[in-house]
Amino acid sequence: MTFRRHVSPITEWFSQKGIHYGWIVVATTFLTMMVAAGAVGAPGVLMKPLQTEFGWDVADISAAFAIRFLLFGAMGPFAAAFLTRFGVKRVSVFALALIAAGVGGSFVMTSLTELFLLWGVVVGLGTGLTAMVLGATVATRWFAAKRGLVIGLLSASVATGQVVFLPVFAALSEAWGWRTALGLLLAMLGLCSAVVLLLMHERPEDIGLLPYGAAEAPPPEQGLSSFAKTLVAPIRILAMAARSSTFWILFGTFFVCGATTTGLVQTHLVAICGDFGIAPVMAAGLLAAIGAFNFVGTIASGWLSDRFDGRWLLFWYYGLRGLSLLYLPYTDFDFTSSVFSRCSTGSIGSQRFHPLLNSSPTGSGAPRRSSSAGFFSAIRSALPWQPGGRD
Repeated sequence: MTFRRHVSPITEWFSQKGIHYGWIVVATTFLTMMVAAGAVGAPGVLMKPLQTEFGWDVADISAAFAIRFLLFGAMGPFAAAFLTRFGVKRVSVFALALIAAGVGGSFVMTSLTELFLLWGVVVGLGTGLTAMVLGATVATRWFAAKRGLVIGLLSASVATGQVVFLPVFAALSEAWGWRTALGLLLAMLGLCSAVVLLLMHERPEDIGLLPYGAAEAPPPEQGLSSFAKTLVAPIRILAMAARSSTFWILFGTFFVCGATTTGLVQTHLVAICGDFGIAPVMAAGLLAAIGAFNFVGTIASGWLSDRFDGRWLLFWYYGLRGLSLLYLPYTDFDFTSSVFSRCSTGSIGSQRFHPLLNSSPTGSGAPRRSSSAGFFSAIRSALPWQPGGRD
């Protein structure tokens, strides 16, 4: 069954090549989330240069970046509703523009207040709209089969952003200053916006297709008739999920995982490596190593979550992750032991997301699955509000 609608020449070309357009949407979403991940990870490289140039205290800089993490998480549930009401293309372009505004404003900032506003509020809101909620929305709309693999691929975009951008940011910052590094990020944001405008489509039925692997058309998504209902919808879904013990179990485990990665490692690893004599570029390489192993782990987990019980997957993920973190304090924090611990953490890092979605008590359907992704993203970012220094 197909739906005859007007389609672009690009869409027709892929169709003639036998490529389901859902994979093109996945690739476009992957690029969007990867570039946004570069903006999320950039503060780890900026910490020392900002302290050196402006003389700001590490605790104050950390506080600004902590606000970014809070908004990054808090936007998740509402991003799902915005994607449903306004569409993936519009929300993605708006989010990329927000991130670009925050990054661009950094070139002329001179005070901590501006750092809080630009990197705390503006970048936090923009990156929150392009978090895993976007990936979950695309996966549930465009794929009936191989959905776990698709979510694994899109989760890996965050790791790819670390692998691709962080070492480059560190090298550019050390050679030509942190503004040069942010200039590269701005260029990538502009390129990504152009790709989204050119290639992104909302739903397969808009271009005469069924979701990948579907035998019949999915039921239409329930629209949100007003902006007020858009804002209230995530709260209603949260109230429904909160009645389930499964939700609170997932809440607690995801909270701890967010504390040990997003809040501590991603923000402070590069800076604390300097205290142990590890150069910034090499320290950024450690973060990139986490991303590289995370890339493998997330894709593998997407494949596994299509085949095995998510509860057992989470059991192994959390257990092995905890062991790798317990190992780190007993090392000498030399490069070799740090690589081993970070790679172990990376390889079992974000894989938990796919079984979490499969275990979510919020119900079926694209909007509810996307809201689930939003709530768990919010939980993951809740603990980084601990902006103290590294005494």
